[in-house]
Amino acid sequence: MAWSGHGMARDLVVALKTEPTSMDPQYHALTPNIQLSQTLFDPLVCSDAELVSKPCLAESWTNSGNTWTFKLRAGAKFSDGSPLTAQDVVFTLDRVPKVPNSPSSFKIYEQNIAKVEAVDPLTVRITTSKPYPLLLTNMASLPIMSAKAMAGSVPEGRTTTELNAGTGLVGTGPYRFVSWKRGSEIVFERNPHYWGPAPAWDKVIYRPIGNPAARVAALLAGDVDLVEDPPTDDLARLQKEPKLNVVTKASNRIIYVALDQNGEQTPTIQGTGGKNPFLDKRVREAMSLAIDRQALVDRIMGGVATPAAQLLPYPMAGASKNLIKVAKPDVEKAKALLKAAGYPDGFSLVLGAPNGRYINDSKVAQTLAAMWTRIGVKTTVDATAPAVFFKNRDSYAYSAYLAGWGTATGEMSNTLNSLLVTPNKEKGVGTTNRSRYSNKALDQLVEDSATSLDAGRRAEILAQASELAMADYAALPIHFEHSVWAMKKGIGIVGRADQMTMAQYITLAK
Repeated sequence: MAWSGHGMARDLVVALKTEPTSMDPQYHALTPNIQLSQTLFDPLVCSDAELVSKPCLAESWTNSGNTWTFKLRAGAKFSDGSPLTAQDVVFTLDRVPKVPNSPSSFKIYEQNIAKVEAVDPLTVRITTSKPYPLLLTNMASLPIMSAKAMAGSVPEGRTTTELNAGTGLVGTGPYRFVSWKRGSEIVFERNPHYWGPAPAWDKVIYRPIGNPAARVAALLAGDVDLVEDPPTDDLARLQKEPKLNVVTKASNRIIYVALDQNGEQTPTIQGTGGKNPFLDKRVREAMSLAIDRQALVDRIMGGVATPAAQLLPYPMAGASKNLIKVAKPDVEKAKALLKAAGYPDGFSLVLGAPNGRYINDSKVAQTLAAMWTRIGVKTTVDATAPAVFFKNRDSYAYSAYLAGWGTATGEMSNTLNSLLVTPNKEKGVGTTNRSRYSNKALDQLVEDSATSLDAGRRAEILAQASELAMADYAALPIHFEHSVWAMKKGIGIVGRADQMTMAQYITLAK
């Protein structure tokens, strides 16, 4: 922390657990990417630490039927000094579906948008194809880009490659881009044209350090000022360290297992005579019953998690009050289900998992493997660096994989639309459904919820959809993570429910 009084430069060094895959704010809907892009760019509507919507680049908005009108903040400027206009919003929303090869597309946030118009320099009109109350919430996930800075010869303007190099990376956020040396550091500096309160730091340096123990060692050595997710085994010691400050926050990030349900051809299973056992609900149920979620939270997560019976914690919107308690493990019933499904001797499985993306992810995967092996599903783990894991997952290289999902919208429709609704590129749904689970009844419930103008009724429909998915063992929820940050004394952070480590939420402690 390079500062020592009034007028001195204040530099903050943050150790990230995962390096972003891109600086393009529309390329990959992944938390390591989003937390940095939303430090450089602002959306029309922001979500606070508890994911409640508040004005951002839009000072106000109105809704009449299928028409939303946003009044832009007068005087807001991009980091190059140019003014924000309605045309920048039109360009931004138009670009989303044009970004090629997106591993997890932002198109999911543009559902039902039929037209975007610049009414005047500071007024934007968005028309939806049907009533769509979630539009306001979804706008928080679409940071506004500069049409001028992004002008280019390809359909999306500047390419993802150009943005990764800093070309066109011009936003209205509290910080602006300086440099990115892959594997080493990412540097931002204060945006002198920022419309809001001046941020605390003159420069923010992000250093990706995938190993949790190495992150803590860097903190204790004074090489970094704040670290994401220190080892759970070290928390008690770190909390007693007089020179450190430790902050925890319950999050909505679900750690879950996806099971391939696309067809008989599945890549990492042996001993089934060429069948895909996960097409049988009894096998999926057996896999779930083998998991002792409470023991996993207690012993592997060090208590820094909550066992999960659904994909979003209750009482968030759309979570079911009937799915709060997790089922107790039942090894004998699990074995009986496998036998009834035609697998009395079980089968062999490779579980894909990232190593360093989520808290104790590879340890959690190894624990699941041991629990499944106990019922006859002899499981080995393929834990790889996050970038390799996501590439494998997105190419359907796994019959089963462990992953996580945190929703920036704080409600169930985003989670279901992303993870379990039948993939449909045209509609922008099922964007991260790599198990290719498909259930028409679930799809219809989620679609119906999106047009309900009654928030309570919308939550009821989503809770019904959640109950349907969990009764079908569409995916296996494991636990909800609790985020932890450790930092030098003198620094504070407001923990966010979406787990994002954002420089604007890191301040000098009062």
